[in-house]
Amino acid sequence: MPDIARRAPTRWTVPLQTLVVACSVVFVIGTTFQTFVIIDQQAIVDMMRGAGASAEQASADAPAFLLGFRLVGCAYIVGNALGLLARTGRGWVFWLILLVNVTQAAGVVVIPPEVFEVTRERFGVLGLLPSWITDGGAAVLSLILVISLIRYRTAWAHRRKPMTHVGAQRQP
Repeated sequence: MPDIARRAPTRWTVPLQTLVVACSVVFVIGTTFQTFVIIDQQAIVDMMRGAGASAEQASADAPAFLLGFRLVGCAYIVGNALGLLARTGRGWVFWLILLVNVTQAAGVVVIPPEVFEVTRERFGVLGLLPSWITDGGAAVLSLILVISLIRYRTAWAHRRKPMTHVGAQRQP
């Protein structure tokens, strides 16, 4: 029997799925903006220079670094877009969204400070918003998903239905 047939929604199932869909839309927009607008080749050069690289080395390394950065950004854009499937209630969607958001939340601590310094210098505090919203929001969403998982012991805040065996004979 499919897993979804053994689960019943609770009063938190739809709100949790709706929250994931809403966050996914925001995170796709924020990650796209961060990947293709905020961080460009000059930003990479400035970040590398701020981290101690020579001007020549930074200019030589920036194109490949930017390509890698954008590939990772695209992976997160796709991962976040899959959050739009939350309302299907599929377990694999829950686990994928949890993985995407936990790893995106890690950006809060693994992104070098030079990224934030250069972004703030170029765009002001508004330039920091996409990163704060996507990475910080992913941390909050991850926490909410983990709490629901602990509370209900199933994906999407479902309640498990008792298993019944079709055709089983009752003993007198």
